[in-house]
Amino acid sequence: MENTRGSVLMVAAMAAFAMEDMFVKSAAREVSVGLVLMLFGLGGAAVFACLIKGRGQRLLHPALTSAPMLTKLSFEVVGRLGYTLGIALTPLSNASTILQATPLVVVAGAALVFSERVDAKRWFAIGIGFLGVLIVLRPGLDGFVPAALWTVLGMFGFAGRDLATRACPPVLSNFQLSLYGFAMLIPTGALIMVITGGTSGALDVVALRDVAGAVCFGSFAYWALTKAMRMGEVSVITPFRYTRLIFALILGAMVFGERPDGAMILGSVLIVASGLYTLLEQRRARRSLA
Repeated sequence: MENTRGSVLMVAAMAAFAMEDMFVKSAAREVSVGLVLMLFGLGGAAVFACLIKGRGQRLLHPALTSAPMLTKLSFEVVGRLGYTLGIALTPLSNASTILQATPLVVVAGAALVFSERVDAKRWFAIGIGFLGVLIVLRPGLDGFVPAALWTVLGMFGFAGRDLATRACPPVLSNFQLSLYGFAMLIPTGALIMVITGGTSGALDVVALRDVAGAVCFGSFAYWALTKAMRMGEVSVITPFRYTRLIFALILGAMVFGERPDGAMILGSVLIVASGLYTLLEQRRARRSLA
């Protein structure tokens, strides 16, 4: 029963993340990406600050200045910056597809950074997943979009964030980690606005609606994801992360009129298949050691 509830919550979280991406992309068509990031970070930080105070936790914990936390926040900036620019400048479906390779980068990084054992089968699966990313990117071909490299940067940033999270002090709650992650978007967005010379477009009701939608769905997604990972078996619940791609494809087609071509579909199949295989192999390896 716990696995079922956790799986349902994970699917709900992925649907909410896809909605967040849709609203961010929509807002970025009205105003600058820097302003979108800054408002999104401000709104998300406010939501989690209220949740933290409601639980009687500290907003500014001394562990915030620890080396792992500073590393995590740095990667958070890179991940959010890259991915936000990616979904703003390229089709939502393409950006979401590339993002699905993040778990593969995490597995490879865990082997290189934390010396976790990764057998030949999983390394092969990781290679297949990266091949899928290359198929989506199409470097050197007519369909290559340079702006898609922002999504690749975001993918590596999120992978670095996830790896750094493993080393973060356990005294920090998931809500505190979320607060600090959102808060880092405020100076990042402000910096982009300074570099690009301010805003582009008027901050009207439509743009504010989109940012508010992104904050609401993003906050719910973080909550649902945290709740799901605390229910049942992680190895059972984690594969449902890939439903985010399905929701992104649907929203991309319905809202932005995107039509994925054969190369993107092939790349997404390779990425998701290699990710699922890696998770199943990891689960099997843990059970054999138990």
